[in-house]
Amino acid sequence: MFDQEFLTTLFPSNRTNEFFEALFGDAEEGAYDIKLSYQGKEGNSHKFFFELHARPNQCLRCNLTTGLPPVFERHPIIASKKLAEEIAKKAGFANHTWKIGQTIQYSEEVHYVPFYITEA
Repeated sequence: MFDQEFLTTLFPSNRTNEFFEALFGDAEEGAYDIKLSYQGKEGNSHKFFFELHARPNQCLRCNLTTGLPPVFERHPIIASKKLAEEIAKKAGFANHTWKIGQTIQYSEEVHYVPFYITEA
């Protein structure tokens, strides 16, 4: 249901540059690229990750990514609320809630920010 083509349509790769342009005034200042991925269903929730992949010659440090959940909740370019609405619509949820979890440090090059959409 949530294949990579659908997720890329929802969250295209150019959104990373737009995000850093808004934050820093220059997309080149960003240390990572953001990709939306589907992790599966857990109960009545669908779990996704905002995957943060270090850019070449950049370092993903936890001090860069641990504060991202509240930023991703509010930032208009990430548009979590709109993403949740589109995902809930595709899942057939009449009502839904959404939340963003704490950053997970998978490796030095990849961190994950969990994103849950739950049928209410």
